[in-house]
Amino acid sequence: MDRSVVVLLGIAIVVMFALLVAAAAGMLARLDGAGYPTAVVRAATAFAAVLTLAAVVATAMAQLV
Repeated sequence: MDRSVVVLLGIAIVVMFALLVAAAAGMLARLDGAGYPTAVVRAATAFAAVLTLAAVVATAMAQLV
């Protein structure tokens, strides 16, 4: 496979995982009794945290190679 295809597939997997984590965080916030705005903020925070962590790991691994 071409390198760009592998990179795009990896990005797609990370984004899908981030969406899954965000959905779980939002659902858990709602089950905890939070209102919709608070649940959306918690979901967005979880989404951003996963993407940030993935970027940090990718940067660290790129420096090792």
